[in-house]
Amino acid sequence: MGKLESSPAYLRHSPHSLPWHAHITALTIAPPARRLGLARILSQSLEHAGDESDAYFVDLYVRKSNEIAIGLYKGLGYSVFRRVLDYYSDDATPGAEEGKGEDAYDMRKPLKRDKDRKHVRENGENFEVHPEDVW
Repeated sequence: MGKLESSPAYLRHSPHSLPWHAHITALTIAPPARRLGLARILSQSLEHAGDESDAYFVDLYVRKSNEIAIGLYKGLGYSVFRRVLDYYSDDATPGAEEGKGEDAYDMRKPLKRDKDRKHVRENGENFEVHPEDVW
């Protein structure tokens, strides 16, 4: 499931506002259908729609502990743009502090419109923001 979106007009002055982009809301493949390239096909479909709609990038959020998904997305050309602290209200990692949420990675893949690569960065894991800064 994906969509094309941007931050609301009244928030566009914020340093964390988002320009026109595609967003992967959910990408789930049933276990028997995994390793068939379906995640690649689905993400490429949204990337194509983003390019056709002149979007800057495709983004998604993934749990910091979900190493398999992070590896998949990196293999598809995504990189970590920023770490959103306590994004998920339930931290499922072993030894997690009670009442603390799990961090998310905001991962992005630039599209044709972002020729200068302004909407991606290196070492995004080190760029921390709070959930209220994400629109």
